[in-house]
Amino acid sequence: MTQSRTRISKAVIPAAGLGTRFLPATKATPKEMLPVVDKPAIQYVVEEAVTAGLSDVLMITGRNKRPLEDHFDRNYELEEALTRKGDETRLARVQESSDLATMHYVRQGDPRGLGHAVLCAAPHVGDQPFAVLLGDDLIDARDPLLARMVEVQEQHGGSVIALMEVDPAQIHLYGCAAVKPTLDEGVVQVTGLVEKPDRADAPSSYAVIGRYVLDPAVFDVLRRTEPGRGGEIQLTDALQALAADPDLGGPVHGVVFKGRRYDTGDRGDYLRAIVRLACEREDLGPEFREWLRSYVTEEM
Repeated sequence: MTQSRTRISKAVIPAAGLGTRFLPATKATPKEMLPVVDKPAIQYVVEEAVTAGLSDVLMITGRNKRPLEDHFDRNYELEEALTRKGDETRLARVQESSDLATMHYVRQGDPRGLGHAVLCAAPHVGDQPFAVLLGDDLIDARDPLLARMVEVQEQHGGSVIALMEVDPAQIHLYGCAAVKPTLDEGVVQVTGLVEKPDRADAPSSYAVIGRYVLDPAVFDVLRRTEPGRGGEIQLTDALQALAADPDLGGPVHGVVFKGRRYDTGDRGDYLRAIVRLACEREDLGPEFREWLRSYVTEEM
């Protein structure tokens, strides 16, 4: 059995999607750059990776995604203008994104699914375990998930996926895991995976959410994986192969997440994320909560 014990330092963030659910806002602006309060959604994801100790970040991009690179690069003209004004607060905010991590970028080119996007990271990742963070999923910083997943991978080897129990009526929207318990609280062993099953065919109510810690053996499996649902190369299909045969690259475990998660790829959840995070900000929260209470009272 192949098991990796190398300390994880690399994170991969697929960000080549078109963001069609947010048209026309995403016609010329990458969906990952839509603001959540006053930071683009993608910055929250990079911050999560860095907090978990993954400071080497590879972003898988596509056409019209140049603003992502610009956001995490230096903007000397803007910094100079803020310096001349003595605006140290905004200067620190501008510099924060460029100082977060060591950023790398590669274009996916032909958009052939999440599995193909992950495969694009193979030359950068090499033979090390690595994390994958989907940009649509924001995990509240007070509910650390990725750090726990890294711990589980270092303990057991193989791959680790994030799971969340959902209403069975919603399971068709997610990849779904068949699981069996382990001795570790909140950790299960994954015995099978199905991509977006019908409710009647779902093996459980555990949905796969957008965080993965993967053994590099997944690359060989992805190279052999035929297009699946939607005609795309599905990461779920590759993980199903690993779960079915641990000799390919170690076992697959799941960390069951019960914290706060926002799906910023969904318009309603995106708005809820903005409201909740704004309410909890020290600089915005008190005034915004007062206005929100008045607004809700008046409307009801």
